[in-house]
Amino acid sequence: MNQSSQQGPAVTAGMRVRIARPSRDLAAVERFYVGALGLDVLWRTEESVPGEHDLLMAGPAGGTWHFEFTRDPLKPLDPTPTVDDLFVLYLAGPVEDALVDRLIAAGGTRVPAHNAYWDQYGVTVADPDGYRLVLCSRSWNS
Repeated sequence: MNQSSQQGPAVTAGMRVRIARPSRDLAAVERFYVGALGLDVLWRTEESVPGEHDLLMAGPAGGTWHFEFTRDPLKPLDPTPTVDDLFVLYLAGPVEDALVDRLIAAGGTRVPAHNAYWDQYGVTVADPDGYRLVLCSRSWNS
């Protein structure tokens, strides 16, 4: 049976997406993604309930995607990013130095891209946990 004939929910362009990953320090990722990048806090929980974890959800208000950063205070997981774990934002214009400066001041580190394409068309900044944010000057369709 090919995939097009399978029954079930259709994957669409407008579906909601959550990107979830552990963090060493939720306050640090909030400074980076909310304070410097400009995302909104959509939800936050720091109740330290046994069996539960602390989390921060950040994304564009009304958007179809968001990050969920988690930290289990009793069994913390260390993030394990690689040089090719990328979150790419297509800015469709020049990357502003002021934005890069804010990200660095908020705990980010400007790094060379593993793939030279991203250096040619943007700037790569590692977040406080080491995951890479690419600010791409191209548009999605170019």
